[in-house]
Amino acid sequence: MSLITYQQEGGVVYLHLNRPDKFNSFNRPMALEMQEQIDKCGADASVRAVVITGTGKAFCAGQDLQEAIDPNGPGLQRILSEGYNPIIERIRTLAKPVIAAVNGVAAGAGANIALACDIVIATESASFIQAFSKIGLIPDSGGTYMLPRLIGFQKASALMMLGDKVSAQEAERIGMIYRYYTDAEFGEKVKALADQVSQMPTKGLALTKKALNAGLVNTLDQQLAEEEVLQIQAGNSYDYKEGVQAFLEKRAPQFLGK
Repeated sequence: MSLITYQQEGGVVYLHLNRPDKFNSFNRPMALEMQEQIDKCGADASVRAVVITGTGKAFCAGQDLQEAIDPNGPGLQRILSEGYNPIIERIRTLAKPVIAAVNGVAAGAGANIALACDIVIATESASFIQAFSKIGLIPDSGGTYMLPRLIGFQKASALMMLGDKVSAQEAERIGMIYRYYTDAEFGEKVKALADQVSQMPTKGLALTKKALNAGLVNTLDQQLAEEEVLQIQAGNSYDYKEGVQAFLEKRAPQFLGK
């Protein structure tokens, strides 16, 4: 059984975390398969957008602790360096928009994988928890990098140290996620958003993502220079020419992601 199911609908690929009996907690085979499936999305020109979601009741409960404490297991260092870190790097560098559709609890590394995505939406019954402090660990999977930038240093520090559970409603209010939807409408909203994004000028979205990544570390002068370089690339794209022509002709554009 695949631990990460790959389902393509038009220009959208849905990657389902698929260990529902373990609340989609990660073990080494699942982490390696996740990397392979993201790479597959990157190599396929027909894929315009990616949705990461969970099978069953949970989005992802984080690390499978049975593996983490197994004396014959990979150990924490390899779990991070060969598992989670490459996943986060792939999400942030994939030249396509990645949507996290959080369908249930997102805990530990599961929460931080979601927060590394470009757009995070959640069902109303979902929750987010930085569970690491409960067992004496620090937040990983990019959590200490992303969360303070999303919601501010003080709030992030408190959530990480206290391990508070954050509801989807609260997560939207404080800017942790883009939006939440009722459980009944969630599936429909996920599909509508994914379809919308996949039909946009995804070449430009990929360059926007690259600019945002750079802006996390650049000075203002460096970022202005980065924007100039990337804007020239965007201006040389098919989608830019199509967008302008469609605007002048008062018609809907047909973007190709090129």
